[in-house]
This record gives sequence, structure tokens and C-alpha cells, in this order.
Amino acid sequence: MINLKNPSLYNNREISWLQFNTRVLKQAQDESLPLLERLKFLAIYGTNLDEFYMIRVAGLKKLFAAGIIVSSADKLTPLEQLREIRKYLHQEQQVVEHCMNGILKKLESEGISIKLYKDVNQHQRHYLNRYFNENIYPVIIPIAVDATHPFPHLNNLSFGLIVKLQDSDNTAIERFGIIRVPRVLERFIELEYDIYVPIESLVAEHVEDLFPGYTLIKFASFRVTRNADIEIEEEEADDFLEILEEGLKLRRKGAMVRLEVGSDGDEEIVNFFNRHTNVYKDDIYKFHTFLNLSSLWQIVSNKHFAHLLTEPFKPKTLPPLDNSENIFTTLEKQDVLLYHPYESFDPIVKLIQTAAKDPDVVSIKMTLYRSGTDSPIVKALMSASESGKQVTVMVELKARFDEENNLIWAKALEKSGAHVIYGIKGFKVHAKATLITRRKNGKLKQYAHLGTGNYNPATSKIYTDMSYLTSKDEITSDMTRFFHFLTGFSKKGKLDELYMSPSQIKPKVLSLIQNEARKGANGEIIAKLNSLVDEDVIRALYKASQAGVKINLIVRGICCLKTGIEGVSENIRVISILGKYLEHSRTFYFKNDEAGVYISSADWMPRNLMRRIELLTAIKDKTAKEKTIQILRLQCADNTLAHELQSDGSYKKIKNDRVKNINSHTLLEDYANKIAKASPKESAPLVQELMANIFKEEV
Repeated sequence: MINLKNPSLYNNREISWLQFNTRVLKQAQDESLPLLERLKFLAIYGTNLDEFYMIRVAGLKKLFAAGIIVSSADKLTPLEQLREIRKYLHQEQQVVEHCMNGILKKLESEGISIKLYKDVNQHQRHYLNRYFNENIYPVIIPIAVDATHPFPHLNNLSFGLIVKLQDSDNTAIERFGIIRVPRVLERFIELEYDIYVPIESLVAEHVEDLFPGYTLIKFASFRVTRNADIEIEEEEADDFLEILEEGLKLRRKGAMVRLEVGSDGDEEIVNFFNRHTNVYKDDIYKFHTFLNLSSLWQIVSNKHFAHLLTEPFKPKTLPPLDNSENIFTTLEKQDVLLYHPYESFDPIVKLIQTAAKDPDVVSIKMTLYRSGTDSPIVKALMSASESGKQVTVMVELKARFDEENNLIWAKALEKSGAHVIYGIKGFKVHAKATLITRRKNGKLKQYAHLGTGNYNPATSKIYTDMSYLTSKDEITSDMTRFFHFLTGFSKKGKLDELYMSPSQIKPKVLSLIQNEARKGANGEIIAKLNSLVDEDVIRALYKASQAGVKINLIVRGICCLKTGIEGVSENIRVISILGKYLEHSRTFYFKNDEAGVYISSADWMPRNLMRRIELLTAIKDKTAKEKTIQILRLQCADNTLAHELQSDGSYKKIKNDRVKNINSHTLLEDYANKIAKASPKESAPLVQELMANIFKEEV
């Protein structure tokens, strides 16, 4: 009998994440994509890697320092994982540099160029010098480092220059200094709209203005990364807002975990810097290109070159939400399932705005995890509260990297009179739920929204997510209990129609998998999620595969399950889809379950299943269920955007041997466009026709 706890049956979580980011990098290498689209993926790659070092690498370093030996199913120690990460990233760095240089060279032929100060003409230099004096000199920070000037504190993701200087009057005297470039300054200075000059190139030309009496010998750009994971002792948090605000300040001062230096950073310059910062040598990366890949967004967003991006798609509002009928009336007639961004998020915004203005609405309850900086939803909630409605909002202040934004919204909501909950002690509230209570014919009627993504109209245009709208009493009554659980005290926290973690979702998922396993070769599972890490779930999938169940997993990022293992996982296929949209929905199909289809806010990870408040919702409406299954089958058949997981943990782009290209993103855009153009009378049969033709025949 095979031991399903054998470490060799599991991919390492961190390496699996690095493989995901490599797939992002491959999008940047894809020469079939427009140039700025490729540059965008390079920026995403850099942003992802920053967060990985700030959180995951920093966490492994803490585990190692604490003497923890085993921390994952594959049994690699923290030190072994750190070694593997460093080896992987140092090797990939050359690929990144080659990719960037190739894109920049091709951009020059399109009229966009990045030039150093020394490479521009005299007229442009004059402009840059004036720009320095007017915009940079007043805010830049030159810092001497010697016995009387201590090495400065550098906040997380600080960027600047390390300089070596020589006394102009006594050439025997040499000194080192730091020039901090504040984040308020643009990474690149634009000459007209097509030439970008890296700010460090301009600052280096004016070092002697910043350190009068000294001559520049050499310099190198640098960027530091610190541990950014906030630890909050909730047991001691009398005022949670105050504790969190202190935590945000401490994030800027966490232990330094990575140093990036420019190509001019020779051994002497790096040694000077590292004497004061003590970054481990293998966490120092020397780049032969520009530091801070995420800053490439500045170039990507150049409106003059929008033709070098993939053509944007305008999300569509489709039947039955495309008419002037009151949305509450529509939901009383039928459930609605939306698939964003092909179907617009506007109806969700409209739902909240309508509820805020409707005199018959008595209360709005909602969870907010990441709502964005200029949220029309939060503004509608504030308006509803100010008009006398009962507004209850669970604002998750522990949403990583959105804490500050959520603090601002929480205070604004409180000021408007809303009842704001800041979280559940020991858990993050990650569920996406809204419950509206309204008077109708002298009675109270409730309407619900349950989603897989955040209440953020901006990200809803680039993230694929599911929204489920219903007025079914069995669901809305469960949601009432859910919000009572959030606002009050409950030791049970059990729902009847919905499933809530930490107590219900994992047992339900395991039960669903086991039920398919009992059906053997007649069993089928399709699961779409962001990450698959939980060992118990993976073992249940292995057992189902051993029983003959056909399993298709669409896992965008981390996948610790291994495919193609004889006697264990021959019946499991894992693909990752990367393209125009970020695959974000958690959607599940179990062939032999009575409901069959589920959506959730939770990935199959220990943190989601055991340490977060999440919701899992059965989709019982026949039309919504069929639509979901066909979308899943379409994505399983994707032969254009999909990468398939190999038995060694690597991924290969699926080779397209079919006559037909199946690009799930463009096919779903076509689906939405065709229905939007149809007349009201045609729309109902057209939906069925498109589902048959686009989803079934082409699959």
C-alpha cells in the first residue's frame, strides 16, 4: 500500500510559487503579444517577486532563526527551501535581463526608448538639468556615512544611490554616502512622451551638487526589501486600530531580507553597504538592467502607445440585468450568476447604490476585504448610513498590503454612522458577502450577493470571478446567521445551506471528494482555484484518483499536488491558465453530488480552510449550474493559454495539435459580445446556442 504521506508525493509550496511567477515571465517572453503587454507582465513579475521576498522568504528566515526544522508536506527544512529559492532566482535573473533588453530594443523601433543622461542631446540635457533643480533637488536626501553620521534607516523598498566620493582639496580623503530617492519622485523622467530617463542616471550627474566640495569616484543604484509581514498580538489589542497603525509603521522597519544593486555595484560598494545592513550574500542580486521592475507600469500606461497593448474589452451587462427593471424585482423572479470580467461588475455596484437610495431598504450588511482607493460601493454604504439605514460593514483590517486603505474606509464608515466590525480575533474574514433587507408588502424580504472576488470595480475588469445573486430564503436566512456570527459571539458558527470555514468548508470538500471516489470510474471532479496546498485535500484527491475518478484541476498558482505518479495520480490533470485576465475564481464541479456546483471565497490552503472566515455556496439554479460547468469544461480544453503540470513539478505550455485554437479568454469575450448585441427576444435562445457552440463543440 502506498504511503500518501510520503514527502516525495508533494511539490514544495515556495518552488511551486516560483514556477507560477516563471509562467508570468513567459508571458513577457511571448513574442506573439504586443510589446507593452509583454512589458506589463514583466512589471507584474517584479511586483510578485517583491511580495514573495517580503512575506515568504522573510517567513522562512524567521523559521530558520527559530530553529524550526520541518515546515511543509515535502519535508524540506526552511534552510533547504531558502537555498532552493536563491538558486532558482539567481538562475532566472539572466532570463529576466535578457527578456527586458529584448523588449526595450524592440520598443525603440516603435518610438519608445529608455536613455541614460549621457545618451541624450544637449537640448534634452538642459531640460533634465532644469528638471533636477526644480523637482528633485528640493526633496532628494544626500546622506554622509562616517563616524559622526550613522548609516540611515532605509524603509522597505527604498531606492537610491550608493556613492564613493573624493575630497576635492585632499585627494587622499575618500568617503561614502547614500542618496535616498523618495517615492514621491517618478522612477523615469519623461522627455516629451517617448523618451524615458532613469532618475538615477540624472541624480548621478548632480552628485557633486549634493555633496559640494567632493568629486564622484563611482556609484551604484540600490533597492532594499524588508520583512513586511505584520504580527499583531490580538490578545493585547485593546484598541485594534491603534495596534494596526503601529504595525504599519513597523513594516517599514522590518529586518532586511534582500538587496538589489545596479551593474555598477562593484565589490567595494556592495561591501560598504552590507557592513551596515548585513544582508546574506545570496540575497544580494546584481542587475544589469534597471532596478524595480514594478516601476515599468509608468511606461506601460503611456496612452500615446495604447496600440502596443492587448485591445481592452468592455465588460457587458447581459440579460436579465440589462433592462430598466428594478434589480430587486429581477432577483425575486430568478437567481443570477455573473462571470466577471466578461459580464460587468456594474450590477453589483448598482445593487448597493439602489439599496442605499431605496426607502424600503432597512439594512445593508457587507464584508469588505479589498475595496480599492475610490470605492463607489463604500460611498454608497456611507450614503445609506447617513440616510438612516442600518449599515453593518465587516472591514478586514488585516488584508495584507491593503491595511492602510481599509483603515481609511473604516474610519469614514464609522463617521457616517455605520456599524463597523474590524475583524474576528484570530481569523481573517475573507468571505465576499452582502445581505440587503427590504420591506415588501408589510413583510421583510432579503436579497444576497455571494462572490469569489473582492468588492473592487477596478480589479473586477481584469480578474475572473463569479458573482451569485439570489433572494432564496434558505440562503438569505443563512446569511443573516453568518452576519450575526460576525457581529456577536458564537461557539458553533454552523450554517445550514451555506458552508463556513473554519468549521465547515474543509469537511464538506473532503466529503465531496470522497463521494466521487465511491463512484470510481463514474466519478468526476473539476476544481478551479488559485492555490492547492492543504495536505488532507491532496491526499483525498490522490485516493479519488486511485479509485478511478477523472480529476481536472485548474490551479493558477501554487500546486503542491504531483501529477503522473504511478498508482497515485494518473487520473489527475493540472493546468494553469495565464493570459489577459488573472484567473481568480474558486469554482468546483462534483459530478455525483446533488448540488454539483459550488463557488467559494476559499482556496484549498490551510490558511483559508482553518484560519479564515470563508464561505462556500452551492449553485442549485439549473441555468447557473449549466453555465458554470460549461465554463469549467471550456477552460479544461484551453490549448492556447494553458500550461500543464508535469510529474517533476515543472510546467509545459500545452502544444496545440488541434485545428481549432481554444483561447478561453477570447472565446468568453466573444460570448459576451454576441449576447450583448442580440435583441431581447433573441437573447434567451442565443444564450443556449452559444453555450452549445462556443462551449461544447469547440471543446
